[in-house]
Amino acid sequence: MNPLLECNTLSKRYGSVTALSDINLTLERGRIIGLLGPNGSGKTTLIKLINGLLVPTSGQIMIDGTKPGIETKKIVSYLPDKTYLNNWMKVKNLLDFFGDFYDNFDKKRAYDMLEKLHINPNDSLKTMSKGTKEKVQLILVMSRNADLYVLDEPIGGVDPASRDYILDTIISNYNENSTVLISTHLIADIENVLDEAIFIQNGRITLQSTVDDIRVKEGKSVDAYFREVFKC
Repeated sequence: MNPLLECNTLSKRYGSVTALSDINLTLERGRIIGLLGPNGSGKTTLIKLINGLLVPTSGQIMIDGTKPGIETKKIVSYLPDKTYLNNWMKVKNLLDFFGDFYDNFDKKRAYDMLEKLHINPNDSLKTMSKGTKEKVQLILVMSRNADLYVLDEPIGGVDPASRDYILDTIISNYNENSTVLISTHLIADIENVLDEAIFIQNGRITLQSTVDDIRVKEGKSVDAYFREVFKC
């Protein structure tokens, strides 16, 4: 079986600026993985390459043995760091739209999550707070039966009281053949759900390890070790 995601000497440059340099990375199935690094480290560039929104300058990225494109979009469910939904739409319209667009969209799962978060499917996005819109967007993403979920700052805009439920939603809505890649700076909030951590700095992977190994080898939490490495 192919690795779910594989990067070989992957690089991305914008003119004279190098955003990613010689990334070698393999992600297996059935993992929740944190992509962790300071602002400007290359996290979002890597995520956009995974989703086919950018093209590598050199090197290669493969998703289940296929280059990012139409076929991989069928198995990758992507949550960007900014809301992209149209304000005039009602939540139920969005569920219909995603149901029509994605064969693997589970509308019942989406309605169940809306109910648990007390979001009315008849409400339009323009009546909602920024945090509620982000919850709706996460529900849409996690309601797909995808192989790879790529979440860019999924809990950055929501209140602390909702974070536990959102993390539980992420854990509960992927199967053993799927992997979740979470980019975040709120490491303490997600550390307990992570199987692995990837540290990225200045466009290079500096660490890929299980969280258990980090705790054993370093004698501290992933959050504490991150703060030590990145001096934050």
